[in-house]
Amino acid sequence: MNVVEASGLGKRYGGTWALRECTLEIPAGHVAALVGPNGAGKTTLLNLAVGLTAPSAGEVTMLGGHPAGSPAALDQIAFVAQDTPLYKTLPVADMIYITRSLNRRFDQPYAKARLDELGIPLKRKAGKLSGGQQAQLALTLALARRPRLLVLDEPVAMLDPVARHDFMATVLAAATEGGVSVLLSSHVLTELERVASYLILLSRGQVRLAGEVGDLLAAHRQASLEDLAMAYLRETQTSEVTR
Repeated sequence: MNVVEASGLGKRYGGTWALRECTLEIPAGHVAALVGPNGAGKTTLLNLAVGLTAPSAGEVTMLGGHPAGSPAALDQIAFVAQDTPLYKTLPVADMIYITRSLNRRFDQPYAKARLDELGIPLKRKAGKLSGGQQAQLALTLALARRPRLLVLDEPVAMLDPVARHDFMATVLAAATEGGVSVLLSSHVLTELERVASYLILLSRGQVRLAGEVGDLLAAHRQASLEDLAMAYLRETQTSEVTR
């Protein structure tokens, strides 16, 4: 089963294509890393996948054929946006209550146990938590929904190295122990190195490279995911300039 299937997918804002001619299949069972420079179309692709915006061209389906944004798809997807949206004036306990009330499935004992393990007090307001704690709270609420697919948009961009490491360790554990497929975008290639098993490289609104990390590294004779991504981006940008 593919967790994401896109065919000729595109999104235009005015006269500018943020994403165009995107044809892509992401198989289940991977931590799939979506990488590319600013403006490459990463957030646009994620927003289309979770139904936050409608395509200007083509189509995208989720989890074996459910239309993006449909109730059947959304019931199985948890999404954490780039700014880890939380109600900053509410205590953590109220965030748990709201999330539980708005979702058909929610593992409250898991959420409370994990927050206790992380030392995040239930009575503290979300806005008073550190950046790393806010990110962990948002991730905990997402995982407590017991999704089949976890979608993360630049989840570690604003975190310090220790918080980044802890956050990605939780994501990897969810994938390896909980069987959750993960699709995440990030600029922090060093953090992706140890967790990603599938790579999608975007540049100038188009998919330039996609496949299992092991196969791509072998085919391109690259020693690391970061080396591969940087080499391919440089090659793509050079070819665009010389056209």
